[in-house]
Amino acid sequence: MIPGYWRKSNTLGMAMALFIVAITPALWAQDSKRALFNGKDLDGWQHVGPGSFVVENGMMKTRGGMGLLWYAHEKIGHATIRVVFKLPGKQSDSGVFIRIPKPPTEPWMPVNRGYEVEIGDWPDDYSCTGVLYTFTKALARPIKPIGEWNLLKITIDGPRTIVYLNGIKVTDFTEGQPVPPKHPRSSDPDRGRRQDSGYIGLQNHPGSQVYFKEVSIEPLSK
Repeated sequence: MIPGYWRKSNTLGMAMALFIVAITPALWAQDSKRALFNGKDLDGWQHVGPGSFVVENGMMKTRGGMGLLWYAHEKIGHATIRVVFKLPGKQSDSGVFIRIPKPPTEPWMPVNRGYEVEIGDWPDDYSCTGVLYTFTKALARPIKPIGEWNLLKITIDGPRTIVYLNGIKVTDFTEGQPVPPKHPRSSDPDRGRRQDSGYIGLQNHPGSQVYFKEVSIEPLSK
């Protein structure tokens, strides 16, 4: 045996083992992420209400509205939803709907019985990107400039909803916490507890286009 060979070999083996242990959780995390939008078509999605979504150049684009494109294959709960989007203009308006209790046949039931995680660069802290529209006040406003891609991460963990925009927390809300009352004679969502899981959807709003290039989910660890 070459002097020192066993010692070097053993050290290399230990280093490799440590490397494998270190990278395995990262690989598992990557493997657990699952795309809901395939970048080619709207397979798995259904649309209700006016307007539409189209797929061009690997992106979903909103057209007209107000309507809702919803993912019909499953209810989603105890998971993080990743949405990559950009606003092409100052009036761009959309939202990610969560906790929709049953398959929607029109766009207003999700408004009143789910939550809309707002997408839009609006001045009101209760209706800017990352808040639960008119329910929660923004903890921060880390929206990127018009035309740049943003990453929205929405975690549904039982009665708790946590939203990060570009790595910064915007919302942390648990069912039962106080919220502003619904304004009379407004289209604000009805108040009340939402379900722990539900269908998700993307809103298309009249006169304001939004682009999406990723919608995926990652289950939370048990």
